[in-house]
Amino acid sequence: MPKEESRENSGKIAIVRVRGSIDAKNEIDWTLNQLRLYKKNCCVVVPRNDSYAGMVNKVNDYVTWGELDDDTYDLLVEKKGRDYKGKVADKKGKIKYNGFISVNGKTIKKFFRLNSPRKGFGRKGIKIPFGKGGALGYRGEKINDLIKRMV
Repeated sequence: MPKEESRENSGKIAIVRVRGSIDAKNEIDWTLNQLRLYKKNCCVVVPRNDSYAGMVNKVNDYVTWGELDDDTYDLLVEKKGRDYKGKVADKKGKIKYNGFISVNGKTIKKFFRLNSPRKGFGRKGIKIPFGKGGALGYRGEKINDLIKRMV
């Protein structure tokens, strides 16, 4: 992705884990944990940049992703945002922790646990790419419909 294009499309990308990690390589499992996609049907919202694009490309066969609009993001935070109860900083205030995000004055965890989607992921299942009727890979704007069915 050229740098001019990444600046123009600076927005939010929603990544939803579709498959479990049985028979997955350690490298893929490690990348899923770095993205905070710990279990199936977990969602994380990340900024659109080259480093996250490389991580998503690596775990392409285990997740689905697309561009998230503001209405769906607000719905996701309102319905599935869990309160962060950990430390914000240490006692002396020198170390700031980053296991949370602040939205509308409240602190929530960086990942969202979703339900299984109503009417399923796709007619061909979770091992086929989205372009061929399955659930994996890039969805574009249709990720918003999937997330609304999972909330």
